[in-house]
Amino acid sequence: MASLSLGPNLSRKKGAARAGLVERKNLITVCRFSVKTLIDRSCFETIDDTSPEFVNFVCILEQILSHRLKGQVTWFGYESPRSFWDYIRVACSKVPHSCISSIENMENVRTSRAKGRAWIRVALMEKRLSEYISTALKDYRTTRRFYGEGSVVLGEEAGLLADMLIGLNAIDFSFCLKGETLDGSCPAVIDYTPYLKFTQSVDSISSDEEEMRTLGSSGSEASTPETGGSTLLLDQSSWFNKCRRVEQKYRVALEQKGYLEELVRLREAQLSESVSQNKALLQRLAEADLSHKLEKEQLEYIVLELQDQLKSFQSLDQLSADMTLSQTSLDPVHTQDLEPKPGRSRWFSEGKEDTPSLRGLCGSLTSVASYKSLASLKSPECLVSPSTEMTSPGLTPS
Repeated sequence: MASLSLGPNLSRKKGAARAGLVERKNLITVCRFSVKTLIDRSCFETIDDTSPEFVNFVCILEQILSHRLKGQVTWFGYESPRSFWDYIRVACSKVPHSCISSIENMENVRTSRAKGRAWIRVALMEKRLSEYISTALKDYRTTRRFYGEGSVVLGEEAGLLADMLIGLNAIDFSFCLKGETLDGSCPAVIDYTPYLKFTQSVDSISSDEEEMRTLGSSGSEASTPETGGSTLLLDQSSWFNKCRRVEQKYRVALEQKGYLEELVRLREAQLSESVSQNKALLQRLAEADLSHKLEKEQLEYIVLELQDQLKSFQSLDQLSADMTLSQTSLDPVHTQDLEPKPGRSRWFSEGKEDTPSLRGLCGSLTSVASYKSLASLKSPECLVSPSTEMTSPGLTPS
């Protein structure tokens, strides 16, 4: 019984290993085709982010680097998904003059997937993508820690991958690492349409025409009574082989039709997502425009207020200057300066005597001599009023 149970398990494991081998070979083959088409396209036009050959190459490379990538086991025992950038960041840390640190410090690239895509573009512009891949594959311990059994980077096809990427050093790439193109939420999907061949050889066309002719002739012969016996003698094996070939061609056409329909559905989903993102961006642009207009109006209002305040300050300064000028004109010190000087007045030009001013007669109130002179003028010895003269004894009116 144990041997019977081991038989299906062994066959299942062999089938899984065979399927994994076919998958790895297909990825490497498609990658070689994409590199060749990318080099051919670079001879006629510049390669940028919008080139379909470059987009398909990046999708293939992401699929290869993400093939059977292990998840990160958290402290609670759950396995969180990883990106190939986590492996490249650790495995390529010893590359001299690498761009790993500069990509880590980029502000507009935040997610792990976006950093991995930015690394691919920077490595292509530096013409060192093959060097990064070969250095990462040489670190076998790190590669085993990040990838599981049956992955491309752990298989024999890994050396072919590093060799075929050397041809990309002949292309001068130019990419823009700004914007939201690197943070795409949609997964990388490979487009196999450029690598499919829908041509039909001349031999197959002739065989199809012969089969149709045989079927028509057999039908016509079956309809005539003279050849009714001959139709019973037809070889059944030939009919079986013809039907089998027709069925095989029908299945191939049906598979191609299903693939194309799936590709159309994927493109429609991407188109709807792009339309929704475009609407969101237009809404954000309208909101930003409205906020800018409001800020502009507020700034204009503030400028007008500041101009009014400046005008009021200038009027106040003018008023204070006028008041200061009027005070200085009323000050006695300045009035003395404004008095006519000797030799300049019209009266002095005519030769008249100097008329003493009131201040010259009275003197300064602060000086002691002038104060004594005023006291002497007020004493009764020098000044005699008419009333005292009339009433004083001993004096008779004349």
